[in-house]
Amino acid sequence: MKQLDKSSIKVPQGPLRLMLRVYRYILPDVSEQLAIWKSKAANIPDLELQTQALASIATKQFHCQGGAVYAAANLPMRHVLIPLIVAFQTISDYLDNLCDRSTSLDPLDFRQLHQSMLDAVNPAKPLNDYYAYRQEKEDGNYLADLVMKCQSCIDSLPSYAKVADQVREFVGLYCDLQVYKHIRKDMREQELHQWWEQHHHNYSQISWNEFAAATGSTLGMFMLFLAACDPQLSDGQVHSIRDAYFPYVCGLHILLDYLIDQEEDIQGGDLNFCTYYPSMDVTVERIAFIVQEARSKILFLEHPRFHRMIIEGLLALYLSDPKVNGQQQVKNVSKRLMKNSPLTRLFFWLNSMFIRTTS
Repeated sequence: MKQLDKSSIKVPQGPLRLMLRVYRYILPDVSEQLAIWKSKAANIPDLELQTQALASIATKQFHCQGGAVYAAANLPMRHVLIPLIVAFQTISDYLDNLCDRSTSLDPLDFRQLHQSMLDAVNPAKPLNDYYAYRQEKEDGNYLADLVMKCQSCIDSLPSYAKVADQVREFVGLYCDLQVYKHIRKDMREQELHQWWEQHHHNYSQISWNEFAAATGSTLGMFMLFLAACDPQLSDGQVHSIRDAYFPYVCGLHILLDYLIDQEEDIQGGDLNFCTYYPSMDVTVERIAFIVQEARSKILFLEHPRFHRMIIEGLLALYLSDPKVNGQQQVKNVSKRLMKNSPLTRLFFWLNSMFIRTTS
């Protein structure tokens, strides 16, 4: 782990400083953690579980890289935050593969697998038999080790008690979504609508598909991990984080992901929350509204410039994805969303340069 200089202690206030910090400190540490889990995954006895664990790391490591950006706001705690974020996101990605690409369509199986995520954010919880409802069981303690890594890291967060209930709520919603979206295709929309009926009274400004999208993001959890590093964290700060991140920052994150995946999801018959908008114009209007709300809500957080960079970075990351070039309608959407944001365009350019120099 690289030693810090004095300028690296403060929260970064500009995109160049943030990206320099990410490339200098965050990405190398993420790579180190992923190498540990890849080695453990390679030793999983069950071939199917091993295949899905290795595939999730190989194809989704950018999830860990993106989530670990939150550690850039508190580099002295990155020795806790990066292992925690990487382990938690690796659980998420592994389970997504087991539910989406593997051998089961059983909601009981999906629920039991995702109990690992609820256990991971509660250090007092004992481990469970996460494979109880599936044929493949022998993972060489891979999932249990991921859970225990999260629990041990959380024990090092001085104010975790302040955020624990909110983290568990976010994780619970995330787990609900993963169950409903991965069950049989003829059942999933009905289950998602019934789930929305339980929550819609709290979210009058968004639609069911926007709520579902927001529950699919881990960014709110990562922001709360970061907040829990502050020994003086207040209940008011936790409330402001929740208000900004859910559903707005989280919703933007996943809607952008679905936006650029529309073509391949349609071909693959996969659920895509952007396809429920009646037209591309409505899609642009709704995503633009969520962007506006996110930008407004983060003004009430500490270090709003950092959170603004998260928002603009999300826009740039997804809208600069090579997938966009092959989808003219999505390309038009990206131009409209970036039109009035010089910061997004700067991140777009920086991200494009990084892709070109590392590909």
